[in-house]
Amino acid sequence: MPAASRRLPAEWEPVGAVLVTWPHAGSDWSAYLPEVQALYARLAAAIARHTRLLVCADDPAEVAAALAAAGVPAGRAEVVHVPTVDTWTRDYGPITVLDDGKPRLMDFGFNGWGLKFSADLDNQASRRLHAAGAFGTTPLETVGLILEGGSIESDGQGTILTTSACLMSPNRNPHLDRAGVEAALANHLGAKRVLWLEHGHLEGDDTDAHVDTIARLCPGDTIAYVRCDDRTDPHFAGFAALEEELCALRTAAGQPYRLVPLPWAAERRSPDDGHRLPATYANFLILNGAVLAPTYGDAERDRAAVAAVQLACPGHAVEPVDCSALIRWHGSLHCATMQIPAQVWA
Repeated sequence: MPAASRRLPAEWEPVGAVLVTWPHAGSDWSAYLPEVQALYARLAAAIARHTRLLVCADDPAEVAAALAAAGVPAGRAEVVHVPTVDTWTRDYGPITVLDDGKPRLMDFGFNGWGLKFSADLDNQASRRLHAAGAFGTTPLETVGLILEGGSIESDGQGTILTTSACLMSPNRNPHLDRAGVEAALANHLGAKRVLWLEHGHLEGDDTDAHVDTIARLCPGDTIAYVRCDDRTDPHFAGFAALEEELCALRTAAGQPYRLVPLPWAAERRSPDDGHRLPATYANFLILNGAVLAPTYGDAERDRAAVAAVQLACPGHAVEPVDCSALIRWHGSLHCATMQIPAQVWA
């Protein structure tokens, strides 16, 4: 049974801050540091137009100077010294629930996407931020469950959208079967029902098919999803099957979802060894009446993606952010950010 007192807000509900981690020389970004730091500066400026920034930093003074140079107003960002390896705060930052309307920061375990990468520092980031007072008096609850923020989508009304490939990965919670995972989501996040997707993995994706790379819950019982329209692409069959799954899904009221297809991103390869990179237009961030949408330097597809995101989120101002540098390390805009609901500082 779901925890009746708990609710996982939808991303389009009021946001009090967005958490990011600034790339540094000791991180995985060392080979691309100037390019990716410039991207983070642009991203920070875009976020700051709509809400506050909370920044994990290896060198807080250096990051504060970079934010000021990017035009982020004084007082609009809080920079906290937190040692990290990766910058994907979506997956190790806190997931905030409302418990009887009061915020509670859920500190789930992070094990490097199923033991693929080092996670010791990133797994401590939420607790370090909390100890530094970054979340005010909001309580932090550490949970003995591996769960990444990019692996779940919430409509704010008790529906969780996820993928079997990720949540049933044998290197995350091997002690739980599907019913056990659903019970954990009900207990910790107040989930009333879980919608499982079985298809749609992107080549080069290290996350075991995080749902935020393929399908996103949007306002008005809408799902924006990646559609592969290239029959010669190895992804075609899998994403055709994903589209069929989405067509079969029903809302809590028993109605079909409004489906908005996103364009297929052009194939991109790593400049290091040529492996395919998991570029996706689904990795957008909704915050306070705006949507920051990833683009990849492909004018025609980028325009089509922005138009599709606008269709999925009517009434929101869609702002493109070039994420060509982010995709080099297998992530994009949503992966690099974690929204913190406004109630945390209310």
